[in-house]
Amino acid sequence: MPKSLGSFTSFLGAAVFPIGLILVILAGGELVTGNMMTVSMAWLHKKIDLFHFIRNLVIVTFSNFIGAIFVAYFFGHIVGLTEGAFLAKTVTIAQAKLQNTPLQAFISAIGCNWLVCLAVWLSMGSKEFIGKIVGIWFPVMTFVAIGFQHVVANMFVIPAAIFSGHLTWVEYFPNFIFVFFGNLVGGMLFVALPYFISYNKKLPSNKEQTALKKKSVSA
Repeated sequence: MPKSLGSFTSFLGAAVFPIGLILVILAGGELVTGNMMTVSMAWLHKKIDLFHFIRNLVIVTFSNFIGAIFVAYFFGHIVGLTEGAFLAKTVTIAQAKLQNTPLQAFISAIGCNWLVCLAVWLSMGSKEFIGKIVGIWFPVMTFVAIGFQHVVANMFVIPAAIFSGHLTWVEYFPNFIFVFFGNLVGGMLFVALPYFISYNKKLPSNKEQTALKKKSVSA
């Protein structure tokens, strides 16, 4: 991007970043930060137990990490999308993430996933694709513009800087831990729990749901 554009490049980056979550939601994928709200809601409603809650987060986190590393290495490092003219910006972003203190990273991650999970929540309120897209776009664009820490985004940008030889995995690991748990607090305690308390109703059990479906079919 031309230097003459100045801070507009950051705005443009924030504006296109929501495409990732839009594709995840509309294509039926799994993103651990979104699951921190949706799976928490299922657990709070006692639809799943704690084991299955933790298992989901572990599996999806690992899968997201593999996907992010794949993109960072093959598309970023090999193809060159984070190298050459783009390298300085990539390294600057990655270093800024790692320069946060543990407390700063944790609180930043709370704010991030508060917005991300609200985006997921808004998308659930629309049956139309365009409504889901609009609901996702602005909260996600906001967290990127602010510079909040997102564990999956960091899985891409920090390894991209590592592959270019500017950072190390040892430097990255503490960031991963604090950002992961900050995102978990943001999604679980700042979105799932308040809405669970606000809208908590006794949901029909699986047997009751089956009986209701049979009744509606027979009618």
